[in-house]
Amino acid sequence: MIIYKDIITGDEIISDSYDLKEKDGVIYEADCAMITEGAVEVNIGANASAEEAEDAVDDQVVKVNNIVHSFRLQSTSFDKKSFLSYLKGYMKAVKGKLQEKGADESVIKEFESGAQKFVKEVILPNFKDYEFYTGESMNPDGMVVLLNYREDETPLT
Repeated sequence: MIIYKDIITGDEIISDSYDLKEKDGVIYEADCAMITEGAVEVNIGANASAEEAEDAVDDQVVKVNNIVHSFRLQSTSFDKKSFLSYLKGYMKAVKGKLQEKGADESVIKEFESGAQKFVKEVILPNFKDYEFYTGESMNPDGMVVLLNYREDETPLT
């Protein structure tokens, strides 16, 4: 299994166990699902005690997004202006990391142009539809994962 990590923070973001689709050469898109967590009732076959009151169990069933839950992503929020400001800094940091790792200049340019195109054509026109998540460390310099829903209500990260 391949686990994809944020190049800045090292936070685990997603793995290839999800059906990943590459968009514009720089973005990975994955279908995700809402799953139920908590409240597992185990019946061991014993009868209730006549001498003692039954212990109350505070199990709560919670619906969570499978990718958000599995990778312990943390919810955050942005308005358009703050998101663009964040993105400018993040892109600069990623470019620096790519140069540090010896990436070819053409690869860096392709990454920058693909990311700019995706932001301009996909994210900004639909900005109000996105939920935002950071990695487990909640490092403000790290990657922000976007969650949106398809028209059929399927979650999409």
